[in-house]
Amino acid sequence: MPWRLLRFALNKKHPEPRMFSVHEELKPSYDVVIIGGGGHGLAAAYYLAREHGITNVCVLEKGYIGGGNTGRNTTIIRSNYLTPEGVQFYDESVRLWQDLSQDFDLNLFYANRGHFTLAHTDSALRTMRWRAEVNKHYGVASEVVGPEVVKEAAPMIDLSCSGHAPILGALYHAPGSVARHDAVAWGYGRGADQRGVEIHQRTEVLGIDVEGGRVTGVRTSKGRIATTKVLCAVAGSTPSILKMVGLRSPIYIHPLQAMVSEPIKPWLDPILVSGSLHVYISQSARGELVMGASLDPYELHGTRSTLDFVEGLTSHMLEMFPFLSNVKVMRQWAGMADMTPDFAPVMGKTPIEGFYLDSGWGTWGFKATPVCGKTMAHTIATDSPHPLITGFSLDRFRHYALTGEKGAASVGH
Repeated sequence: MPWRLLRFALNKKHPEPRMFSVHEELKPSYDVVIIGGGGHGLAAAYYLAREHGITNVCVLEKGYIGGGNTGRNTTIIRSNYLTPEGVQFYDESVRLWQDLSQDFDLNLFYANRGHFTLAHTDSALRTMRWRAEVNKHYGVASEVVGPEVVKEAAPMIDLSCSGHAPILGALYHAPGSVARHDAVAWGYGRGADQRGVEIHQRTEVLGIDVEGGRVTGVRTSKGRIATTKVLCAVAGSTPSILKMVGLRSPIYIHPLQAMVSEPIKPWLDPILVSGSLHVYISQSARGELVMGASLDPYELHGTRSTLDFVEGLTSHMLEMFPFLSNVKVMRQWAGMADMTPDFAPVMGKTPIEGFYLDSGWGTWGFKATPVCGKTMAHTIATDSPHPLITGFSLDRFRHYALTGEKGAASVGH
């Protein structure tokens, strides 16, 4: 056992501080209350304190820090989206990701791998060219490459996919990366805590008080809080929170499952995604294969795992990589994906004054964690939407001004 770890274990006074302070009781009031202790909620608290000097902030988490979708994703980071709004938004996030370890003084295991979105049909290849041109227009590194480039990057792949769906090319996105999801939550949480933000775990929100069309307080399992600003950042639980303030949204919830294999010798450096086969795969620093697929085809507010998912995903994996037939699946899990009709998020102000929304993240919320925190902190502090999120407003559905991101978000994660 390393001496540093042994010294920590044997010292009753703890030679190093805890990651977060423990607050037994809520204060009577806060300037801002954030519902949801995942990456997005903690990032918003962090940037409110660091960039806007707003430290009288309370983060409420029903479970534990990072126990929701933040800890149930596959950690892919990219910005090769289809719409101008999406490309600029996620490109800013990629830029922020690159400095987070230094900002937090915490190793996030951020690793630049490169991201291939495989094309198995002529129509898919046309979409890749479309995305590449939009990306290049905004200075994002993306290009369409042939199957030989895919083979060079991943020599073990079967380009014919067992003859079922031959790979015709791919969209290569050099900035594609991965990071450790729980460390991201810890880093934002610790940074916010050090600046005076209070984080209350195992504290359930029971209701939100609205008077005269504006927020006045939040009722919790530990008592009532007076506040004039509330941010909802609860992913799959968004519809439940919206009911508390009398709002409706087009968000619908589907399970999204993933799994990992036993650790094996490193052989896959890039991230590979196939929309046609509904699979994506990367290899972790520990050698595990991190794998996922598209949404389960039914609405469900739950995180159960199914055998059907494993059977379907492994069959498609073996079409791409037949040599994996003897590799064991170690565990699987599921998250609740809050989907929107246009596959773009819902961010910003709402018809309820002082109630802000960060939701509709579906399968692509992890990669947006830094930019979400920064833009929502700006929106809350100034009560005005940040320029990067104007295309993601809730009222776009009422005006039929959708941000059509499905072509870049359906299985790319």
